[in-house]
Amino acid sequence: MDKSTIIDVAKLANTSKSTVSRYLNGYKVKKETKEALDRAIRELNYHPNANARRLVKNNTQVIGIVVDDIANIFYADILRGIESVLNSYGYRCAYYSRTSNYQGEFGFMDLANEGEVDGLILVSFLKRSQEMLDEVKKLAIPIVLIGDADYDSGVFSVDVNNELGISELVHYLYRIGHRNIAYINGPEHFSASYWRKKGYENTLKELGLSYKESWIIDSDWTKAGGHKAMSELLAFKDITAVVSSNDEMAIGALLYASELGFHVPRDLSIVGFDDTEVSKWVYPPLTTVKQPLHPMGEKAATGLIAKLKGEQDIQEQRILIDPKLVVRQSCRNL
Repeated sequence: MDKSTIIDVAKLANTSKSTVSRYLNGYKVKKETKEALDRAIRELNYHPNANARRLVKNNTQVIGIVVDDIANIFYADILRGIESVLNSYGYRCAYYSRTSNYQGEFGFMDLANEGEVDGLILVSFLKRSQEMLDEVKKLAIPIVLIGDADYDSGVFSVDVNNELGISELVHYLYRIGHRNIAYINGPEHFSASYWRKKGYENTLKELGLSYKESWIIDSDWTKAGGHKAMSELLAFKDITAVVSSNDEMAIGALLYASELGFHVPRDLSIVGFDDTEVSKWVYPPLTTVKQPLHPMGEKAATGLIAKLKGEQDIQEQRILIDPKLVVRQSCRNL
């Protein structure tokens, strides 16, 4: 059978060519018309000609999603949030992993400059260089960032409120009686490490608690890193609680404490950050804060759609979405 055309789809669905065109380009049609068009498209195995549409409309209906590491488990919910919004507007997503691109941080530039996509969402929890941010602002297509960006970067960006998340954990520990609270910090090349540590330091000051540099251990966000960090913190007998800047290190810290005969939470309270799936399956289940990953993806995609529509009220701003405290059994009242 010859390749089907938009005219064939219109005839089989008993509608006009213009209605088919409108539907294929993301515009809403009546429910019964949509159902008829979907049936016709499936029956005819019709595939729109993307190159022809690009010539006619000067766009691709494709959004490029660039991630620094496609294997990062945190990106799954973010990407689902992005897709749920973009698909509802008739856009397809094309995914690019920065780690598999020899151009590294600037691997997305060709996508923008060669008209491969209508817009870009750059997803990374690594610190972004000022040079990269400057290049982003020069591009002709709309760009949205998820993850690190300065407050005055001049680029629309979305991130979790990392500072608030740690502050919520410290406040919770304070409410249940803890005053000597240590901290396991993440690696400096992740932007979240800076904001989470800032949340710890500022909240101690706000609550009038003593701040001791020796009670802060720099680590690497792995279970092994948390295990080693706890081996250093247990030398300080006054500590009653440990805030870990992610769940992985909290689990490693919990294991080390158990190996030395400490009972969590009777002897020591431990909290994490992220609310990963495993955090509720360790013993004891971990108190933590849940990252709003799906809403972050939705907010970024909604911002990009607004930019594509040229809406005047969309500003180049940094949007922070609050995480949610999840209380389990790894802490006790003093």
